[in-house]
Amino acid sequence: MGFWQRILVNAIIFLAIAGFFPNALFVSSIWMAIGASLVLGILNALVKPILTFLSLPITLLTLGLFSIIINAIMLRLTAFFVGSGFAFSSFSSAILVAIVISLVNMIISSHFGRAA
Repeated sequence: MGFWQRILVNAIIFLAIAGFFPNALFVSSIWMAIGASLVLGILNALVKPILTFLSLPITLLTLGLFSIIINAIMLRLTAFFVGSGFAFSSFSSAILVAIVISLVNMIISSHFGRAA
């Protein structure tokens, strides 16, 4: 799946989670979801490899489960950079959104991987 397709999928996931769990995630508009998804994609390309490398010992110690915390940190950084139109109510809600985004992206990637 390409970069722009992943941006669109993440924006749809943000809107769906904001609709299903309004107390966990606030998204003010569709454009804010697309902007947040774009910021998340840029942060994942630039910052996430550094965080992953620095947290490698604890990630190995937890058998990879710490990567969910890294994804939640990336989502909180996204909310910080995007502004008030995209916000999480708590860090645990960011963890919930990170898990949902990871699962949906895994399912969609495996589906497009088999179709190609």
